[in-house]
Amino acid sequence: MNAPASIPTTAAAKLPAIREQFPTLAQTVHGKPLVYLDNAATTQKPWCVINAIAAYYEHDNSNVHRGVHALSQRATAACEAVRDKVRAFVNAAEPAEILFTSGTTEAINLVASSYGANAVGSGDEIVISTLEHHSNIVPWQLLCERSGAILRVIPISDDGDLDLDAYRGLLNKRTRLVAVGHVCNALGTVNPIHEIIDLAHGNGTPVLVDGAQAIPHMPVDVQALDCDFYAFSGHKVYGPTGIGVLYGKRRLLDAMPPYQGGGDMISSVRFEGTTYNELPYKFEAGTPNIAGAVGLGTAVDFLQTHLPEFIPLEAALMEYAESALAAVDGVTIVGAPQQRVGALSFLIDNVHPHDIGTVVDLQGIAIRAGHHCAQPLMERLGLASTARVSFGIYNTTADIDRLTAAIPEVVRIFG
Repeated sequence: MNAPASIPTTAAAKLPAIREQFPTLAQTVHGKPLVYLDNAATTQKPWCVINAIAAYYEHDNSNVHRGVHALSQRATAACEAVRDKVRAFVNAAEPAEILFTSGTTEAINLVASSYGANAVGSGDEIVISTLEHHSNIVPWQLLCERSGAILRVIPISDDGDLDLDAYRGLLNKRTRLVAVGHVCNALGTVNPIHEIIDLAHGNGTPVLVDGAQAIPHMPVDVQALDCDFYAFSGHKVYGPTGIGVLYGKRRLLDAMPPYQGGGDMISSVRFEGTTYNELPYKFEAGTPNIAGAVGLGTAVDFLQTHLPEFIPLEAALMEYAESALAAVDGVTIVGAPQQRVGALSFLIDNVHPHDIGTVVDLQGIAIRAGHHCAQPLMERLGLASTARVSFGIYNTTADIDRLTAAIPEVVRIFG
């Protein structure tokens, strides 16, 4: 297929130079050039991120906040500079509102454990949605088991959009928290997050947003959203694994007890009792992932440089992928949300998604097959699993063409 006219030619012309920055993309898999379409699971890393991590370990490796020697001072300065960089990236009010975690999952668990300890009791309610990743379901189930609270779920339409009327009906005087994804990892549904937050705040209820799938694809301004918590992972934004961010409003974080105990989260320790450190360190017990933070800072720089051109390019790529896949006999695209970004799920008649993934892998094409850690959503759709393609800053229409060209082989073997 030829690329539609809507593909921005200026941005597309820069793609070869962008792709050259990602060493993983230069390899062959099963003798074929790699096509990587599994970015919702994790993104590849550019040389600048790889080099920044290597440089930290080569020159500055030391623990932070504890040493007076030069290496410790450099490592501390680098880590705190990234905190302020992330603050600017999401437009938090101050660096103290940015907590480093191991990823989105830990960030959500932190809120469930710490905020939940004070704010959620027996008979209270927590609202999530049908579209959630397991990491934004199970922590709230665990909190409900501990506290006696009740989990409420916003239903979705057959197209994969949230039912806002039903959501309005769920909010009541016992609702203690709303926790929703900004973008669904399985369908790519972009939720009306402004309206979700406004409705919750009108009920006096704080909102946590799982931003793991949104932050690589769109600007996020936590003050404009007025969300109370926002969580995301470094490895989804071309940074390393094992590092993530929880943004929280200071007034909420100040009122929350520590999530874990240990070094650096204390001001003083006596056997008779402990005084906790100030924000953000109160929630960062032990040695942090310093190299991960350094890599995250470089990834944020990289993403901010390229995101303005990537947004229209990705929109055109999504349109191209939907059209190309729909044109293949036997292929059904799952869901038709009003707005979709980042990810697209599909099925092939009479072929298990795992078989789709296996066959296209032999053609050097990496996609995701399974329930995408969204089993309740799959159950709602009447499915066990789907095949999913998800896009990154380096993907092209040629990647989609490779995928659609491989599908007839899938059908030949399994159809």
